[in-house]
Amino acid sequence: MLNNRINVFWPQFNFLRVVKGYKFEFSGDDFRAGLNVALLAIPQGMAYALVAGLPIQYGILGSAIAAFMGSLWGGGKFITLGPTNATAVLLFGAFAGAGLIQPNGLTSTEGLMLLPLIMLCSGVFLILAAISRISFVVQFVSRTVITAYVTAAACLIIANQSRHVLGIVSGDAPSASTFVEVLFFLFTNLTHVSLPTIGLSLFTALVYLLIQFRAPKLPNVAISLTLTSIFAYWLGSFGYEFRTLDSFKIGTDLFNLPDWELGLNYWEVILSTSIAVCLLCLLEGLSIGKSLSARAGARINANQETFSIGMGNLGGAFFTAMPASGSLTRSTLNVDSGARTNVANFVTSTVIVIGLLVLGDFVGLIPICSLSTLVIFIGLSLIKKRQIKTVTGASRSDSFAFAITLIFGLCLSLQVAIFAGVVTSIILFLRKVAQPQMIEYGYTEEGNLAEASAKTKRAEPEVSIVHIEGELFFAAADLFYEQIRRVGEDPNIKVLVLKMLNAHHLDATSVLALEELLESLHEKECHVLMCEIRKENLRILKNSGVLSRINRRNIFPYISHNPTLSTAKAIKRAKSLVEGTPAKVTIFAEQSK
Repeated sequence: MLNNRINVFWPQFNFLRVVKGYKFEFSGDDFRAGLNVALLAIPQGMAYALVAGLPIQYGILGSAIAAFMGSLWGGGKFITLGPTNATAVLLFGAFAGAGLIQPNGLTSTEGLMLLPLIMLCSGVFLILAAISRISFVVQFVSRTVITAYVTAAACLIIANQSRHVLGIVSGDAPSASTFVEVLFFLFTNLTHVSLPTIGLSLFTALVYLLIQFRAPKLPNVAISLTLTSIFAYWLGSFGYEFRTLDSFKIGTDLFNLPDWELGLNYWEVILSTSIAVCLLCLLEGLSIGKSLSARAGARINANQETFSIGMGNLGGAFFTAMPASGSLTRSTLNVDSGARTNVANFVTSTVIVIGLLVLGDFVGLIPICSLSTLVIFIGLSLIKKRQIKTVTGASRSDSFAFAITLIFGLCLSLQVAIFAGVVTSIILFLRKVAQPQMIEYGYTEEGNLAEASAKTKRAEPEVSIVHIEGELFFAAADLFYEQIRRVGEDPNIKVLVLKMLNAHHLDATSVLALEELLESLHEKECHVLMCEIRKENLRILKNSGVLSRINRRNIFPYISHNPTLSTAKAIKRAKSLVEGTPAKVTIFAEQSK
């Protein structure tokens, strides 16, 4: 009873529940799925770390920790946690905007020290969102904004990796943070390209595409990197040299504790980036989980999954890891590989840790241009032409929101883009629901129902019935007041009957507007009756004290078992108010668009 009253969510330690009821026949499917995902996660983690300008072990260890925490707290097999393109490019944009990206494209020491604080704040925010049950806010972000954001992120990924593919190693490379800046850098440094590097990049692309078309179920990224690394090592015997990734060894630098003093100097960067990461995690993770679970005829617990993502980031905050979210590719592969329970994610984390311990020296053999080529293919896969066509052609509002988000994402930063897109879509939505349109209908001499002319003059007293439909929250209060007031300005209208059945979300602002309207029309000797008032609106009128100041004989609540009774009583009351004078009835309704 207490939980319902304070409306909080208590997370469950799902791994213990899964282990207690685990069946041996699940083990083969879970192990196979976990191994397949790990083989994808290791090269993906390196690629995403490269996108974010981080040492590659951040991506690998971040994948392991996120998958491990997801296995402990996740609600099932539908969401596999790990670094993603979107979070990686957002992180790079945030650091570049703060001047924390070095000329070589890697994050500075200060940026690496800020990363744990960003992950810590993101984890705490997500956990609080889950406990307080506010993860539903993701519903207020339209798919139009997400499509534009992902498109801008993909463009930035492709442009940022192009210099490695082209072999541009100019020492004066700027810490470009936007798509436009990166393009300018590329065009001004085309004379520094390396033909051998371009050749190796083309070989990588050829291998990737060949495997993609011939054997799409194989771990394409891992195989392509292996074959390309062998080919580059062989070319080295002929004097061709290629820039490779830095090898690493896991030691005491495995831990990366937050630097609170440095955090005070960069608190704005930490706060804005953390909020953007949280929003992206909710959008990515929950949408992926809902899509995959719906395909399997199941459902996910949004709050539990939000808590799981929060714990994944919170756990990674104390290691050399990067932010994690629900990964589309890993989650899909996990489900398609036949995963049965959360144990598959545990297997994934275990295999990634083993790979982290074994691959340290071998990573130094991987050419940067080859990994960048594969990252570009990943970026291209994010640009969905069909989705772009759909969201830009649906309506003018969607086209405008898409354009705003895309332009901000390409010209400014991804954090600004997603906030601008969210604000734009919400404003456009409020503009739609806060503009009720009403039109008067009456009967012609032939007896047909038709729109009354604006110049029509009423020769006799009238009883006008006004249908109030739509949202009556604060943004619509003034328009509601003005439209009803204009109807009541006609001196021949003696009674206004407001039908409130389809009026929603009455709040303090609209209640005050309603009371002012009643007072204004009362001075003009126009009676106002309200019928079909639902319980929730009646309760709001009562709690606000307005109901006690209204003539109760003019209020007619909605009766569900006899829907027309309330209106019938209101019309009867209206007839009594105009008794002794000839009167006709006019109906006002919301105009269709």
